[in-house]
Parts: sequence; structure tokens; C-alpha cells
Amino acid sequence: MAEWPPSGITFARVEDFKGLEVESYKKMVQEVVKKYPTVEGVGTTLREVVSGLVNHWSAIFWSEGKFYESRKYENLEIEDRVGGGDGFASGFTYGFLTGAEPQQCVNLGVAHGALLMSTMGDTSQITLEELTHIAGGGSARIKR
Repeated sequence: MAEWPPSGITFARVEDFKGLEVESYKKMVQEVVKKYPTVEGVGTTLREVVSGLVNHWSAIFWSEGKFYESRKYENLEIEDRVGGGDGFASGFTYGFLTGAEPQQCVNLGVAHGALLMSTMGDTSQITLEELTHIAGGGSARIKR
């Protein structure tokens, strides 16, 4: 079983979850892949807490020496923050399993996490069309 937290890794320090410095997270990821050279990809969500009901939400993903940054959802109104990370993971995994490029995978992940947190409960009830629309930069306005 691998040690946790791994020794020799400097984790990004976050005091109040406001004003997250993306570069410190990138540095942390680079330390992880240096220590574990067989790792093929590392991703993390970035949540800046404005209040209990409003967050800035984004993510980064590293693969093959390159970082991919998602769109940043500024002032995302949170209905239920439980499951945001799972939403990111499931959206990202969908993209990965369907052969999407890394940028599209991180975009799908962060969009699904955002949509999941903006509704009550641990699962989203959105369609694939809604997810890909929002991941592609579209708005969350209802389409009829």
C-alpha cells in the first residue's frame, strides 16, 4: 500500500479556499509525476469559496507533460456541493472512455461537476446534449 500523503511532495497550501493559485497546484502535480514517473495523468478540481452558496469552480489535468485547464465557472450558485468531485470524475471518465482529447475530458468533467452541484442530490439528471453544450462553452439556460 502506498504511503499517504507521499513524502517529498509539497501540497498546495489553502487557508480559506479563496484566491486559489493554479500555479501552486501545477507545481504539486509536477512533484507527483516526478516521484511516480509511471503516472499517465493527474487531475484536480479547484474550488474557490466565495460563500457557502457561491463558489468559483474549475479543474486542471496533466498528461504527457502538458497541462489542460478547464473553463472557470465564476460565481457558481451551489444547491448541494456533495458530489462535485464525483461529477468531475464521471464527466472526465465519460470523455476518456469515448476517446475525447484531454482538453475535452477536463471540460466535460468540470461542466458535469458544476451541473451536479447546482441541483439537489448526489446525481445529475442532465442529458448528454446538455452536458456537451455546457462543456463547449454554452450557457446553462434552459433549452426548449
